[in-house]
Amino acid sequence: MCELVPVSRASFYRHWEQTEPDSAEMALRDAIQKAAVGHRHFGYRRIKVEIEKEGIVVGVKKVRRIMRQDNLLAMRKRKFVVTSDSDHGYRVYPNLAQYLELTDINQLWVADLTYLRLHSEFVYLAVILDAWSRKVVGWALGREMDHRLTLQALEQAISTRQPQPGLVHHSDRGSQYACENYVQRLEQIQATLSMSRPAKPWENGKCERFMRTLKEEEIDARPYQNYEDLRLHIEEFMEQIYNRTRMHSALQYRSPVEFEQSRTPWLPAALLLPRHKEVSADGSY
Repeated sequence: MCELVPVSRASFYRHWEQTEPDSAEMALRDAIQKAAVGHRHFGYRRIKVEIEKEGIVVGVKKVRRIMRQDNLLAMRKRKFVVTSDSDHGYRVYPNLAQYLELTDINQLWVADLTYLRLHSEFVYLAVILDAWSRKVVGWALGREMDHRLTLQALEQAISTRQPQPGLVHHSDRGSQYACENYVQRLEQIQATLSMSRPAKPWENGKCERFMRTLKEEEIDARPYQNYEDLRLHIEEFMEQIYNRTRMHSALQYRSPVEFEQSRTPWLPAALLLPRHKEVSADGSY
């Protein structure tokens, strides 16, 4: 319409705001909302520039006021918290998990540690999964990121599963898993240690995927009043939802508990080592 008259868009919006302030305010809110949804990391200054491309003349303070009233806050990047301290003097172990062919429970456990953010503090979660069934077999929540937290999760897993000799325990190279207390406890149950290589998070992909599921489906889905409230909801999610009712596509759309009901008598995991092509005497394949 502005092109047909012709009238500039800025003049049209100024006149509209004077003659029909309520209608003009709603149109401005609609433009701000569309810009904020389309550019979730934009603050009010960038949103102002974005809507001005449509000819809307508006001040920075008004954009900021409307965004505050409509709760259109920009999404900020979370503070990065390091949970793996691999700069230590403890012994590290090669990655054995990549060669295992899993057929039963307690053949391979995968462990990881992550942080969870409450309103005024960071807390830390250590988790151990059975890699065959994806079932959470041990976990611990605490305010300190040290070996006591990971050891608590390990003790719960040992008590719950009672693994036989031959178990492989896989984790990253963090000091929480490489320290003497943790290693000695694994040696007591005759487990074999396995660790991911530095900067290779996909080598512990099953546990990394669980952490993502936990945060997407539980942590980011609700606010928590305090530390105890967080603990109760995490326990409910792991024990009642994730282990018992949540379907996994990798388990033929069964829950970990349902999948474990199909298990056969226990055997150690088989090794699938890479094979090289045979070379003949003349050097040809």
